Amino acid sequence: MKVKRILLMFAVSIFSLLLSRESIFAKELEYHKVYKLQPGMSVEDIMQIQNFIQYTKFANDYQSTGYVYLIEANGSKRQRTFLRKRIILGRPTDNIAYKDFTSYTGPTSVKGLSILSWSYTKYGQDPDQWLWIPSLKKIRKVSVAQGDDSFMGSDFTTEEITTRKFEDETYKLIEEEKFGGYTAAFDGKTYKQGADCYVVEARPKRSPWYYSKRIAWIEKATGGDIFQEVYDQEGRKFKTLLKIYENMEVNGRKYPTQTVLECKDLRTNHETVIEMKDIKFDQGLEERDFSEKVIERSKW
Repeated sequence: MKVKRILLMFAVSIFSLLLSRESIFAKELEYHKVYKLQPGMSVEDIMQIQNFIQYTKFANDYQSTGYVYLIEANGSKRQRTFLRKRIILGRPTDNIAYKDFTSYTGPTSVKGLSILSWSYTKYGQDPDQWLWIPSLKKIRKVSVAQGDDSFMGSDFTTEEITTRKFEDETYKLIEEEKFGGYTAAFDGKTYKQGADCYVVEARPKRSPWYYSKRIAWIEKATGGDIFQEVYDQEGRKFKTLLKIYENMEVNGRKYPTQTVLECKDLRTNHETVIEMKDIKFDQGLEERDFSEKVIERSKW
């Protein structure tokens, strides 16, 4: 009897452990809610929250000023600046997730160039995008860039910045560890050393694709993917990404917010840094400001 009792207790323990790793979310996360990583979450839960955080779906709206630095292998730099705003909707009636507007403010060669994008909640539905070209005084609906295309002429791909969805990959939890830290190119400082993280292997469902897998360090304190190693089809690491997240206090809630993104191409030693400043949430942006007519009138 004693042996049976021990076996029964062991079986119950194993079953409880398995249950603890099952998905907590039976359906998609609710927009405008803040989700935090918690012990016992499945790797799918972890990555679903990470993706949710990346696109600020916890907020009502978002706006910021961006500075892009393109850093050559010899250390020379080029700079671009832009203004960005986003309204988060998550509306089931017309399937709109959020509307995003970006306008370049410098240098002169790109000043005034503006992009309006409407993203959708339905998996597989591409965003709608419109481009305003000041020199031509025309607005054009454009095809969505391929996911492996360069984003704004940078080392980031379009997928890494704007189009990757949770459903695009499969996930495996490798381990939990303290991140060793990463020394950033833009200021020479070491960031996130000792941060408690989940280490996750993500593989694209699309094959062949420009990467075979990526290893991501998901920070427990913010839910953000603070570091990534990206591997090609031959298993060679060819790119690293650093993302610095901070918890911002907004109306009594903590919003995990990207403040710096840095990408390094290990094949060319070229680096791109995107620094976000003057970040504001929940400012009462109106949906009517995210239309074709509005971007025709935009002046920066």
